[in-house]
Amino acid sequence: MKKHTIAVLVNDQPGVLQRVSGLFGRRGFNIESITVGASEEQGLSRMVIVTTGTDQMLEQITKQLYKLIDVIKVVDLSASPMVARELALLKVSAEPNVRPEIFGVVETFRASVVDIGTHSLMVQVVGDTDKIDAMIELMKPYGIKELSRTGVTALTRGNAR
Repeated sequence: MKKHTIAVLVNDQPGVLQRVSGLFGRRGFNIESITVGASEEQGLSRMVIVTTGTDQMLEQITKQLYKLIDVIKVVDLSASPMVARELALLKVSAEPNVRPEIFGVVETFRASVVDIGTHSLMVQVVGDTDKIDAMIELMKPYGIKELSRTGVTALTRGNAR
């Protein structure tokens, strides 16, 4: 079992997300992360889906996706060098006496403080999944009040298209 990152180019139509995610559910495959947004082409959206499974599972999913009317193209991004990023916002308990420590962690991760409250800080961190996970682990001792993650978005590196 390995992690697969799949890009699915779809028509920008109501219900497409439900049909694509439903396909995974009916087959018993878990979606670890899914992001959807506009693509470079008007009227098309790009879905980036992260799932875990065998190569045979990925082949089966790809064939099933192509059977959906609104699916234009399916690409296994993890088969080539790719750039993958995720964004997380963490609201952390931060009394004035511990803020210098938190700012040190934020600086080390090239993250940024995007909001300061009387008893909390909101930190924005962008990077690969491992970087986000590491930042969350380091912030746990301070007390994470709220956490929101975007999920992975990715493109292949270089001139590949």
